[in-house]
Amino acid sequence: MAYKISEDCISCGACAADCPVGAISEGDSIYLIDESACIDCGACADTCPVGAPQA
Repeated sequence: MAYKISEDCISCGACAADCPVGAISEGDSIYLIDESACIDCGACADTCPVGAPQA
């Protein structure tokens, strides 16, 4: 199951920079994860300062 970014996102971009497959992009108010590209590695969750990416 792909990770999803919660509304807790502060749009810092740390998760996008650490995603090994480039599945994360900036949305209108929070970052978004492309579920079809996400490999469920958890790199985004490990780097997020507020814990917004969740499995």
